[in-house]
Amino acid sequence: MGEEAELLRALHDDHADALWAYALRLTGGDRPRAEDLVQETLLRAWRHPEALDPARGSIRSWLFTTARNIAIDAWRRPVRRVEVVTDELPEAAVSDETDRMLQSWLVAEALAQLSRQHREVLVECFYGGRSVAEAAVKIGVPPGTVKSRTHYALRALRLALEEMGVTQ
Repeated sequence: MGEEAELLRALHDDHADALWAYALRLTGGDRPRAEDLVQETLLRAWRHPEALDPARGSIRSWLFTTARNIAIDAWRRPVRRVEVVTDELPEAAVSDETDRMLQSWLVAEALAQLSRQHREVLVECFYGGRSVAEAAVKIGVPPGTVKSRTHYALRALRLALEEMGVTQ
């Protein structure tokens, strides 16, 4: 497991219960909104691990301040969603960035579980957009090795994602 994943797991283990209780108070007991608040707070912690440096202050204080700011921002939004009960089917869902961000987070965590060689070929070929030949030159191995590593890296990535509960 990668260093960031371990940091987040420790962060969750140490602070999730207190953060959940605080989020419930901030949302007036609205469990779905509290879940969203905790998730967004932990997502921001993952995006800004430098803020979690104990030398900068209390991690729990940073988490609670961030959660409070997110709750205030949501409350200040000019348009509040009101639930309307109707017998008509809703329009097709509009995609937002939440699913994409969560998916990126899960893939990054799964990539961190791979060996350096497997992660390297996937980053070069899929994220870097390089051909097998270009990746081979960049990494310094024969093209056949890039192909082989890519094959086994994708299998390992799929397995890591399945272990995390992600299904196709």
